Formats: sequence, C-alpha cells, structure tokens
Amino acid sequence: MRSPYYRLLEEDKTMRLTEAEENRYNRHLILDQIGREGQLKLKNAKILVVGAGGLGCPALQYLTAAGVGTLGIVDFDEVDLSNLHRQILFNHQDVGRNKASCAAEKLHLLNPEIELIPYPVKLEASNAKEIIANYDIVLDGSDNFATRYLVNDCCTALNKPMVYGAIYKFEGQVSVFNYNNGPTYRCLFPENDATAPNCSEVGVLGVLPGVIGLYQATEAIKIILDIGQVLSGRLLQMNLLTHETTQLSIQKRKQQTQTAHK
Repeated sequence: MRSPYYRLLEEDKTMRLTEAEENRYNRHLILDQIGREGQLKLKNAKILVVGAGGLGCPALQYLTAAGVGTLGIVDFDEVDLSNLHRQILFNHQDVGRNKASCAAEKLHLLNPEIELIPYPVKLEASNAKEIIANYDIVLDGSDNFATRYLVNDCCTALNKPMVYGAIYKFEGQVSVFNYNNGPTYRCLFPENDATAPNCSEVGVLGVLPGVIGLYQATEAIKIILDIGQVLSGRLLQMNLLTHETTQLSIQKRKQQTQTAHK
C-alpha cells in the first residue's frame, strides 16, 4: 500500500531536481530504494517538528540534510547553557535566543534549498490544529505529557502521522502513531501522568536524545518514501548502557481513539 502522507508526484509532472540538488543528494539518488522519484517525494514533503531541543535538534539536522522540502519548527523556549551538552545544533553564543528561530537560521546554512518555517510560540489548544494542518507528518520532540497529548489529539483529528520519541536517563523510546489508521499515543498511554519527571529533574546522557532523534528522523523519511517497516503498532525501547533493545506491540483501543477526536 502506498503511503498517503506525501504529495503524489503525478500532481506535478514538471517537478525536477535542480543541478545543485542532483549534486547534493547524489548518495540518495544512487540508492535503488530512493532515486530521483524518492528524492522528489522528500522535496514535496512537509514535516512539522514540535520542539527544537534534544530530540528535535538531531532530527531537524538530518531531515534538512535529506532534503525534506518544508520543515516547520515549533518552540517558544530560549537556548540555555544547560542545553548545550545535548542540543548540539546550538552553541555558547546562542544562549538566550529563541530555539525555533535560531534553529531555522542554522539549518538554512546546512541546506538553503529547502523552506524552514520557525514558530517561536508555545503550542496550545488555540493554535495547534491551525499549525499542524499545514503539514504531512508531525515529529514530536516535546518533553512533557501535556504537549504530547495535544499533538496526538490534533494528529488524530486531522489524520496525520505522529512520530514519537521520549528519553529517560539512559533509555529511549520510539514509535509512530496514527499511521494508516494504526494505534495512537492514547492507545499506549491512555491517561496523562503529570507526575512523571523530565530530564531537567532526573538528568539524561547527552548522546541519548541524538540517538532517539535520529530514529525519529528515519521513521519520518520511511513514511515519506513508503519504504521499510514503519514503527506503527510497535514501541521500540533501547538502553544505551547495555545496548538492549525490545519491541512491544501496541494494540489500538477504540475507546481511546474516540476520546482523541473529542
């Protein structure tokens, strides 16, 4: 089954890669699973990254480098010195700057061929649907349950896939929700656990969000290209101290899906 989450090339048969893009994406073009058709799918894709922090930074860097045509970046927060051990898109001179705007500026230097749209605002019920509606895929790099539930519920209502990642000390999780009518985030976590700590309270290994963020970028690219096995209905868990990985099956819950649409 072809993925519905990219603009079909048949809508614009005149779409072509520029000479600069041919050179930039050469290693993609020579892959049988990507080629020019796949690279055009990436060029036509629109991905919203919620959070330009530990997860969002590495995901944004690789999605930018891969040639995803439009990247939206939502983050109201400012770069803090304590961010720099894991959010390596930023440097000491960026402390105090808005993360979304700063990230867009730096990513433009990495790839001026794509469109980068910063949203230096807090994602809330009043603006989430309006922002998310403009994108094909949402990559959730938020660090709190309230935002994850908001992103999930908007994605469910708008029929958009949500690429999920989460980190805790030395462990991380990745999954894809609401893909091809698959399970949603509420199927895995029906209730908001407001007591769960975040990395500012318990700490985190600096490289961990880099690893998880790259897995998220990979899943987003797989969705766009319609290749491989997307992590829908499965939760990938990994521990960097032991290199143990497990995959848990996620069952779709009809009641929770209905709740998400309310």
